[in-house]
Amino acid sequence: MAKIEPTVASPADASVPTTVTPAPTYGTPYVVGSATASPDAALLTEPRQLDQLSRIEEKAARIEEKFARYEAVLTRAEASLERSAHKVDAAAGTMDFAAIRGEMASLRDRVDATPRAATLFTTAVVTAVLTVILTILVLKFGVPGLFGGLLPR
Repeated sequence: MAKIEPTVASPADASVPTTVTPAPTYGTPYVVGSATASPDAALLTEPRQLDQLSRIEEKAARIEEKFARYEAVLTRAEASLERSAHKVDAAAGTMDFAAIRGEMASLRDRVDATPRAATLFTTAVVTAVLTVILTILVLKFGVPGLFGGLLPR
């Protein structure tokens, strides 16, 4: 994109007569495009127009700088996103599916080796029955060396 810069001293087209008229005030009548302005008025307003043009150019330069900063930030963000995408792509490409299958098989073997509900229920019943029997024996005969039986024989 070509950048076109306005110039302050551009050559005027001699075929079209141009006059510079001062800005209107509320007390004086003003006709747009009137050629009644004096040459002194043209000299007085020209520096003001040049000053206004320079302010416009400064604002345009600030806007261009802001645009350049935003463009740099977006470029860095795009580069970061692209690096992340390459890393994800590389990680997905190097995944070892055979190792994952092996891990899943070993996990399945461990789950299969755990006791099922029937085994757990049987263990609970046997534990409860043995606990009751041992409690009755301790209450009847006591613990040798600590205390005697609490129930009559």
